Amino acid sequence: MLAPCPSRTPDDLKPRWMGHFCGLCLELRDDAGQLARLTTNYDALALSVLVEAQIGDEADSRHAGPCALRGMRRQTVATGAGPKLAATASLLLASAKIRDHVDDGDGFAARRGARGLAGMTSNRLRTKAIGLGESIGLDVEPLVAAIAGQRAVEADFGPDTALTEVTAPTEAATAELFAHAAVLGGRPENAEAFRTAGAAFGRLAHLLDAAEDFDEDAARGAWNPLAATGTGVEGAMPLVRGALDGLRTALESAALLDRTMTALLLDRYAHHAVAKTFGSTCATWPRADRREYREYRERRRSRDHYDHDRYRPEPRGFFSGLCAFTVLCCTCQMCCRDHYEGPWSRRRRSGCCRDGCDCCECDCCPCGCD
Repeated sequence: MLAPCPSRTPDDLKPRWMGHFCGLCLELRDDAGQLARLTTNYDALALSVLVEAQIGDEADSRHAGPCALRGMRRQTVATGAGPKLAATASLLLASAKIRDHVDDGDGFAARRGARGLAGMTSNRLRTKAIGLGESIGLDVEPLVAAIAGQRAVEADFGPDTALTEVTAPTEAATAELFAHAAVLGGRPENAEAFRTAGAAFGRLAHLLDAAEDFDEDAARGAWNPLAATGTGVEGAMPLVRGALDGLRTALESAALLDRTMTALLLDRYAHHAVAKTFGSTCATWPRADRREYREYRERRRSRDHYDHDRYRPEPRGFFSGLCAFTVLCCTCQMCCRDHYEGPWSRRRRSGCCRDGCDCCECDCCPCGCD
C-alpha cells in the first residue's frame, strides 16, 4: 500500500525513505538471515517512521556500505528499535501469507513437494518474528492468534456479516503493532492514538487488497470479503474514506517531534494507494517555493560533479551500471520520472512517459497533479 513513487516524492525525503527501507532490509538480514530480506515490506516502514517521529534527531542511524540495489552507493540507514519493530511485522506478514497458501493449497504451495517446504518456511519466519519481538518487549503471540483468527472469521461469515467484522482481526493486529511504536519511541501517551491509527491502517490495507484482487478472485472462484458480504468495490468506498480520515485524525492527535515522514507515508502514499485502486482524487503535496528550490539546486551542484555549469559525472562500471539499470526499471523511474540518471553514463535522461503515466501501474497520478 505504501509503495513509493519516485517521480512524486520530494527529493529531500527520498534519502530518508531509503534509509528506513534499507534499515529494515538489513535488520531482517541480521536477525533472520539473508533469505529473510525477501520479506521486506513497504507497509512495515510506517512502524519505523513512527518510532523515529517521536525521537527526532536522536533516532539511531549508521552508515551502510555499497549495495547493488542502491547502485553501489552508501546510505545512512535507520537502526534500533524502529527497524526491529518493522522487521517483526514483515516476518509476521510473510509467515501469514505463506500459511494461507499452504492451507488453501494454491499459489506456489500447490506444486508437488512445495507444500511441506512452504509450511516449514512459514513456521521459521513466525519463530523469528517471535524472537525479534521479545527483544523489543513485544508479545507476538496475541498477534499470531489474531492473524490466525482471520480464517475462522471468513469461515463463519454469513449474508448478514458486516464487512468490519471481517477486517477486525487485521485491525487488531495492526493496532497493537502501532501502539508498541509509542512505547519504543519513549512516549507511551501516544499509545492510544497510535492504536486508533493502526486499526484504521489495518482496515485500509485489508480493503485495498480485497478491491485489487476482486476481479481475479471472481475469475478463479476464490473467497473475497467484498464479494462474500455483497459490499462490492463501490460499496467499500465509505469505509475506505473513513479509514483515511481516522488515520489522519489519530496521527494529528499524537505528540510527534517530526511529522514529515509520517505525512509522506501515512497520508500521501495512502491517498495514492486509494487513488490507484478506487480512482478517487489523489492527495496533493505542497511544492517548495522558489527560494527553497534554488537552495536545493545549489546543494545539488556542490554535491555532484559540476564544472562551469556543465554536468560531468563519473560513469559507472559495467556491473554497477547493470545493478543501477535493474533498480531504475523495477521502480519505474525510466518511464515515470521527468529526469533520471543514466545507469552507466550517469548523464541526465528524460523519462519516456513523463507527461502521462499510462504504461505501468506505479503510484504516479494519471491526472497529472503534484
